[in-house]
Amino acid sequence: MLSQIFYLIRSRADGQYLVARPRGQSAAKGRDDQPADPGYLLMFQEHSDALSYLNTHGAQVADQFAVESIPSTQLKSVLKRWGFTGVGVVQDPLLPRIEFLQQE
Repeated sequence: MLSQIFYLIRSRADGQYLVARPRGQSAAKGRDDQPADPGYLLMFQEHSDALSYLNTHGAQVADQFAVESIPSTQLKSVLKRWGFTGVGVVQDPLLPRIEFLQQE
């Protein structure tokens, strides 16, 4: 069985994934100093796209992040474990153009 591989950007300091929040939505803290809405997990279809995004939009902090791969078969468990609203699939890392998908 073939599974698609996605690429995620993760902080080397605390292990948090890079997320996106729709315009106007803040990262206000909720209970236990965690964000009230964890946002959308940013995913890339190519390793090079993740690196391009990081180098274009965060060049000064790029060394504080790592790109990791995840098979599509494990995606649902990551979303559930971290409580993400859904995923943001980055279609163009330079603009950026992101397609948001909310989990059911």
